[in-house]
Formats: sequence, C-alpha cells, structure tokens
Amino acid sequence: MGPSSDEELREWSFAVGDTPMAHRVHALTRWVIQRSLYPYFRVTVRGRPKLDLPGPLIVAPVHRSNLDSLLVAALSHRRLRALAKESLFQMKPLAWYISALGAFPLTRGTADREAMRAARLVLDRGDPLLVFPEGTRQTGPLVSTLFDGTMWLASKSQATVVPVGVAGTEAALPPGARFPRRTRCAIVVGDPLAPPGARVSRSTLADLTVELHTRLQRANDQAHNDVPQESP
Repeated sequence: MGPSSDEELREWSFAVGDTPMAHRVHALTRWVIQRSLYPYFRVTVRGRPKLDLPGPLIVAPVHRSNLDSLLVAALSHRRLRALAKESLFQMKPLAWYISALGAFPLTRGTADREAMRAARLVLDRGDPLLVFPEGTRQTGPLVSTLFDGTMWLASKSQATVVPVGVAGTEAALPPGARFPRRTRCAIVVGDPLAPPGARVSRSTLADLTVELHTRLQRANDQAHNDVPQESP
C-alpha cells in the first residue's frame, strides 16, 4: 500500500482516523457491537460513565481474550486508540477500516521504547488509549504482574488511568478457538487514577503500579461476581 516507512504508515493511519467518514464508520461499528455481541454474550456493565472523562485517558482492562478490546472499546462514547501489529495494515481496505476504528500500526518486535513513543503521540493529541497493563493474554481471575509502562505513560502525558475488569471472555473465546461460545460476560469499570506528576521517581512509579493493580483486581473481582459460574 501507499505509505512505505513505519512513520509514514502511522501518519497515514492517524490521518484516516481523523476524517469525518472514519468517525461515522466507528460509530456504526460500535452500534453493531452493542446490538449483536452484547446481547449474544449477555454482557452486564457497571461503572460505564467513568470512561467519559475528558482529555488524555488510558483505559486499562485485564486481558483474557481477543474479545476484550471489542467489548471494552464499544462501551466508550470516545473512540479508543490502540496499537495493532503492522501486518494488519498490508491490505488497504482493512488498513483503512481498522484505522477508522482507532488502531495504529506497530512493527512486531519493535523495541518497547518505540511502542511508548507511539503511544505518547496518541495521548499528547488528547485521545484515549487502550492499554493492556498485563501485556499479553493471561488466564484466570487473578490479575498478573503489571508492567510499569502504563503509569509511566500516564505520568509523561498527564493521562487519567481507568482500570477495567472483564469476566467471561476467556471462556467465550479462549486462545485457539475459531468461534465464540455463548457465555455470560461482565465488565466493571473501576475507580480512575488521577494523573501523577510529570516527574516521578522509580519508587513512586512502582507504588502507582501497585495501586493500579489493586484497583484492577477489585474491578475484576466484581466482574467475576457478576458472572454465575453455572451459566452456559
């Protein structure tokens, strides 16, 4: 497709996402998800208004399934930006569509520093960003060790961080599954963390990450309490 370098591709993706047509496509896709996936998985939601905060925002859900980003992103009236592997941008129609939804490319294997730089570009624009603070997909209801990159980003961009617990998606679409299984899902938006100072020490960053872990676990526990284990 047209853009050749990583930077050009990223700029192209942002430009696509800023068009009026992209915003209409995003709104339609969000409507379809809410009218199809939400009833199919009988999703219950608590705390949704906490996602409507203005300014730079980091939405930080647990990660158990590829369904997580779809269900969480459809909750917010604001379009959530998210890093996506560059290979998804090789076909122009798909590249345009996912850019319209808020995705922007990152080369697989790229250094963490470059990923952080790309994420800061989003937050510096005042856009909300979807970040999985556990990194890759995990299993079970216990929140794994969090990377401190989430709170570092919050510090550098002065972004509020909103933890989000999600239950049921692991059973609905586990790794390797081709089709989603109809199970109950629940989402709980936890208490936001106010932006930390622009300059924080390593120890303060560690303390903030521990606080994020505590709030994320609390929201995840509430989500799991909302999903009866005997549900089909």
